[in-house]
Amino acid sequence: MSKNSSRHQEKHINRRQFLSMGLVSAAPLVVPGAAWARMNVQTSAASKREMARSLSFYNLHTGERLTTVYWEKGEYVPTALDQVNYILRDFRQNEIKPIDPTLLDLLVALRDRLQSQANYEVISGYRSPLTNAMLHSRSEGVAAHSLHMEGRAIDITLPGRPLGLVRLAALSLQRGGVGYYPDRFVHVDTGRVRRW
Repeated sequence: MSKNSSRHQEKHINRRQFLSMGLVSAAPLVVPGAAWARMNVQTSAASKREMARSLSFYNLHTGERLTTVYWEKGEYVPTALDQVNYILRDFRQNEIKPIDPTLLDLLVALRDRLQSQANYEVISGYRSPLTNAMLHSRSEGVAAHSLHMEGRAIDITLPGRPLGLVRLAALSLQRGGVGYYPDRFVHVDTGRVRRW
């Protein structure tokens, strides 16, 4: 091997060693950043878990309004759920049934997807079997075994958002049934994913 070629290899090795040393010395600067980013993601997830969830309703039949925080500090708030159960009661029979809390979570997700803070206008929440039978006899659009009777469905409008857009946003969530009644309301429920 010639002297020139030997020197060239030395320079090459030295450059590699130099680059390796640079990477090793830079690692402590990179790792804390990565660790900080990971910690931030975990904190962010924890914050979301702890974030309060609220909803606002305006019942078109009774004129009642409600704005309430129904989820706080990682759990549902029983008094708030009672208020929701009341405003979404069967106003015809004045009958109250617990509303499925996951329906409320679906409404929050829908409102967030639509980037709105407006009150949901409620056409129908819980329906007693008597009310549901009466409505079913008058309209083919009312299912005989409606999820409204289980507190798992709601018919709504959202001021400032066209019904067609509300429907598309609800469909995109893939979290239950979505019924579209043009110029009237959108139905959402926590049953199986389906549309009509």
